[in-house]
Amino acid sequence: MMPRQFDRRRFLRAAGVTLALPLLDGVRSLSGKEKASQTPRRMLLISNNLGVLPKSFFPKSNGRDYELSPYLQDLADCRNDFTVISGLSHPDVEGGHSTENCFLTGARGPTKSGFRNTISLDQFAAERLGPVTRFPTLNLGVNIDKANRSLSWTRDGVLLPADDSAPALFRKMFIQGDADSVRKEQLRLEERSSILDTLLDDTRRFRRQLGRDDQSRLDQYLTSVREIEERIQAARQWELRPKPMTDQTLPEDIRDQKLFFEKFDLMLSMARLAMESDSTRIVTLMVDAFATPVFKLHPNQNTTEDYHNLSHHGQSETKLLQLQDADHQQMVMLRKLLQQLSVTREGEDRLLDRTMILFGSNMGDANTHDNTNLPILIGGGGLRHGQHVAFSRDHNKPLCNLFVTMLQHLGVETDEFGSSTGTLNLIAT
Repeated sequence: MMPRQFDRRRFLRAAGVTLALPLLDGVRSLSGKEKASQTPRRMLLISNNLGVLPKSFFPKSNGRDYELSPYLQDLADCRNDFTVISGLSHPDVEGGHSTENCFLTGARGPTKSGFRNTISLDQFAAERLGPVTRFPTLNLGVNIDKANRSLSWTRDGVLLPADDSAPALFRKMFIQGDADSVRKEQLRLEERSSILDTLLDDTRRFRRQLGRDDQSRLDQYLTSVREIEERIQAARQWELRPKPMTDQTLPEDIRDQKLFFEKFDLMLSMARLAMESDSTRIVTLMVDAFATPVFKLHPNQNTTEDYHNLSHHGQSETKLLQLQDADHQQMVMLRKLLQQLSVTREGEDRLLDRTMILFGSNMGDANTHDNTNLPILIGGGGLRHGQHVAFSRDHNKPLCNLFVTMLQHLGVETDEFGSSTGTLNLIAT
């Protein structure tokens, strides 16, 4: 179509939709953004969207001599490798379960009409760090409703679906395709690039007929298209490079949602493999407890209700005991991960000292749909650990202050992210 045949507002709306599709590939640029790093820094971001029981999670005292809470006692052997933080939340991020997609974005007003999410912590970091690994980020899930939930969101507020198949993820990281498969993938990428070239030519001609405001919006769109072009170039180059080797065998898939802990443990293992092989340096893992049905607490014991109904316990002793059991098992899995990374060496360092692990939730108390005083635990990464950092439970600090600290420790030059008002220097080295 010739430029004069376009309706400008229809075109700009369509442009936004067109842009959203390529972003789902999660490939990044091999442009000048790439920075060599002698000391790789990594982060694993984990969220259970129903949280944990706050009274059993948070210590009653703070500082370095705090007494471990019932849940943190499961992590006693790793005490000096993690920090628990209370009094953090996202300002103006309220609405119970509607906040689950905002955990890594901090986007305000998720229940308001016309809400659009913003870029997530992992994608922001990947943009700034450039293509230092085959996969700039990996976005994983456990029992996740892939169409509606994700920790990972693009700059345009588009959901990036999570990978929930361990075998598929293993193949993507470690199994090299044959020459014919590589050639077909190269052709697919070239075809996509040619489509973008045509789109750019058309939009540049169309730009001359727009007003100043629409020109500005279109310029933002064109910038995004150029970034997609760079990601395609990066994908072409990585397709020609051999994948890393591993002595691990192809894992079996776990499709039964009742096997909640087995699936969680498996995806944690996949995240660890991704870090160990340097396939990526940024991993997100969303544990979709909301979508988890009645599940196995132990081999011969199922829960009496699905996870969501358990979380609305109303102080029922039966429900509380099952939730405590589930929370303890997740703490044990977290301890296992910390210990595995602590015995894995990368050069002269423990892999744990180069890997920040964030465990938290958008829910402070799922029983009351409270989105304040979020349960936050951060481990590894060479940060200053072994403490309970306590802020006001009534006047929370922005969780994004922690995110800025993490970004800086990762090597990203920034002093702001989302709703941040500063940093958390209490844990910085």
